[in-house]
Amino acid sequence: MSPDDNSSAHEKSGTNDKDRANDKDRANDKGGTHDKRRPDGETGTADTNGTADTSSSADTSSTAERTHPADKHRATAAAILPLVGGAGNVTSVAHCMTRLRLGLRDRSLVRDEALRALPPVLGVVEDDTYQIVLGPGAVARVTPEFEALVASGAPPRTAEDLAAAGAAIRAAQKARNATPFKLFLRRIANIFVPLIPALIGCGIIAGLNGLLINLGRLPALTPALTAVASGFMALIAVFVGYNTAKEFGGTPILGGAVASVIVFAGVAKVEVLGRPLSPGQGGVLGALGAAVLAVYVEKWCRRRVPESLDVLVTPTVTVLVAGLATVYGLMYVAGEVSRAIGDVADWLLAHAGAGAGLVLGGLFLPLVMLGLHQTLIPIHTTLIEQQDYTVLLPILAMAGAGQVGAAMAVYVKLPRNRSLRRTIRSALPAGLLGVGEPLIYGVSLPLGRPFVTACVGGAFGGGFVGFFNMLGDKVGSTAIGPSGWALFPLLDGNKGLGETVAIYAGGLLVGYVTGFLATYFFGFSREMTEEFDVETGDVAMTGATTAVTTAVRTAAEAAPATRPARASAPSAPSPPPSGIADPDAAPDADPGPDPDRARV
Repeated sequence: MSPDDNSSAHEKSGTNDKDRANDKDRANDKGGTHDKRRPDGETGTADTNGTADTSSSADTSSTAERTHPADKHRATAAAILPLVGGAGNVTSVAHCMTRLRLGLRDRSLVRDEALRALPPVLGVVEDDTYQIVLGPGAVARVTPEFEALVASGAPPRTAEDLAAAGAAIRAAQKARNATPFKLFLRRIANIFVPLIPALIGCGIIAGLNGLLINLGRLPALTPALTAVASGFMALIAVFVGYNTAKEFGGTPILGGAVASVIVFAGVAKVEVLGRPLSPGQGGVLGALGAAVLAVYVEKWCRRRVPESLDVLVTPTVTVLVAGLATVYGLMYVAGEVSRAIGDVADWLLAHAGAGAGLVLGGLFLPLVMLGLHQTLIPIHTTLIEQQDYTVLLPILAMAGAGQVGAAMAVYVKLPRNRSLRRTIRSALPAGLLGVGEPLIYGVSLPLGRPFVTACVGGAFGGGFVGFFNMLGDKVGSTAIGPSGWALFPLLDGNKGLGETVAIYAGGLLVGYVTGFLATYFFGFSREMTEEFDVETGDVAMTGATTAVTTAVRTAAEAAPATRPARASAPSAPSPPPSGIADPDAAPDADPGPDPDRARV
């Protein structure tokens, strides 16, 4: 807004001739300066190109002091907003004891000198967030007024905004997950993830073979299919040992050689604690431990054996020491652990199937965010080794069903947000096939509440499948990796294939419906619906620009006898601040995202 526009705004608000003359004199002043003594001794300088010049801000402040306190804080917020680039430039709003903390899209739009010149502003601090010092007490009252102005004047939230928000959440979560324990879990996942394609291929062949056997078709072919499907699982310990040594910095083939002891048929002649071993005892957990031990033995030898003897001594000592430790210790211990895992899974689903399914299906998405889902990979593999299928994966797959139902509800709930609906349409087929990341990080997680209601849908779907497990109808998967509709070819259980497929399909349906209903009725507050259910085209952007302009004029109005008009603020009471920092926390701590507004 130019100085002449500022004068015009004063005329419209009914200021007297003397005030208009003073405004015109200030606008025509060559230097355009307006000195005022700051608490820190600085001198404020008005911007001659001003959106709201310093003198106008001073008039606004003095007028606000003579009116209702709420109007004073509203005027302060309205004066600050255009100087930080308007509502469209604000991505997050929070405050601590003394500072208004703003996340900004474009720092270059901020007019620092004009901000410092405002009487209520005691200073500015630039850190991860842009911090405006207003002082104790005042900041808590200005913040909700500022939030209301931002909410009423911000451009519509598009799918691109939510995608950027989701990416920021994902990056922040990845940084938080970089703890030693979670990095170790990531290493464990790196061992098993390369095996998933073989598990999927062999699992589908095993399912096809089982179908042919049940139908009595191609009896000459089914033995060959059995060999093809089972060969990999018979030697999976060798591949786990190879990948483990590679991941932990050893020689991969030595890890595979030590792990191969576990599946060697001759171990049946070895007795440990008075009991003979059985080939495969300890499974993938034993192979994992054997290969890790081999890596440490190898590294010990590399540091001490002369280079001239290294090629002979190091491999020999590695295989001998780690191999004997595997035969006389690790196979027995890992075998007991593997047996306990299977027994616990069977007991849990047999006695508390519905409750266990409810918990597992509801918590799987948060486990994925925390990186803890990687602990389940060895458990899945152990169950497949023992029982030919894992009963946990179909229950965990219900989390994806709840996610799909939540996305459908968002699609219906926001009919005018064409950008977000387009994103949901493109990501929904992948979600139905079990690939949930586009919907999680592009839709539900940035929105906040829909992520929680998606977990509710997953919980009910998991409870449905777990209930039938409790009745004795086990539903399992012969491989890990796929989910959603892609899991149908891998389904197996202790009953007929038709019954197993029907139970799994029923769980998906329950997850879809519950996720949809929970999101539709509880996934949006009224403020969220007003914020996101808007047109995302040029008209809406023009409306947002008008709202920002109105907020600027509100700050410039100085009617002495009446309260300033609330042109940009909503009529309903403003919600409390979304993130109030802990008074004992560090002064520059970031308050984090608002779960309802999802401004990140």
